[in-house]
Amino acid sequence: MKKTVILTIVLLMILASLTVFAMTAKPAGTYVLVHGGNMSTETWNKLAKSNVYTPDGKMGGRVWDSIIPALKAHNYRVFAPTLKDEHSSNLTGHIEQICTLITENDLKDVILVGHSYGGMVITGVAAKMPDRISRLVYVDAALPDPGQSLFDIIVSGGRDPLSFAGLESAAPYVEKLQFDPPQIKPLPKTYILCTESEFAAVTHVARQKIAAAGKEWTYFELPSSHVPMASMPEQFSQLLLETGIQ
Repeated sequence: MKKTVILTIVLLMILASLTVFAMTAKPAGTYVLVHGGNMSTETWNKLAKSNVYTPDGKMGGRVWDSIIPALKAHNYRVFAPTLKDEHSSNLTGHIEQICTLITENDLKDVILVGHSYGGMVITGVAAKMPDRISRLVYVDAALPDPGQSLFDIIVSGGRDPLSFAGLESAAPYVEKLQFDPPQIKPLPKTYILCTESEFAAVTHVARQKIAAAGKEWTYFELPSSHVPMASMPEQFSQLLLETGIQ
């Protein structure tokens, strides 16, 4: 009986120590996840075969909800803000929003991830604070040159931007991004192209730019729709984790 009590105490002490270690362990790193256009819950539910509902009928930063647990399980800090409404903000405002999040939380060595239109945002953020960024990850995303808007990129791919369901000429999508390419050139970059994406006109342009840039990029393809968070969350989570250890 006495041995059983002692063993129980020892086990409880070990468990307590492990708990304290888990609570105090240094984070492996930080992901900041930037969504694209504010997707409707209706579109999300069709892709994810789910029943998500929100008060405004929009997903915002919730599009990352299927990814965040896997990143946190590997001891990463994760931020997935909802960008300000596209009808009351613009690209500059979205860039400032993410810069403020990084500054106010004193984030460093950030793995900055942008999906779709989010590629415009993370490019602008990285150009403003490259010293805070450890890697840029573009997920089936717009890859702008200086002076381009999202609409400009779509047009350069041979499509009418307004031919995409749900995409309208709101301020963030028509504002031209001005940035200094040398500011972000040294940063490691990853592009994840979704081969079943309906935005192939955009990603085709990005692929051409990446091929021309050479060793500056790590490139992956995923047999997914434009929204891998919905259609292939496990595989996509693994890819994001791989970018964290590169």
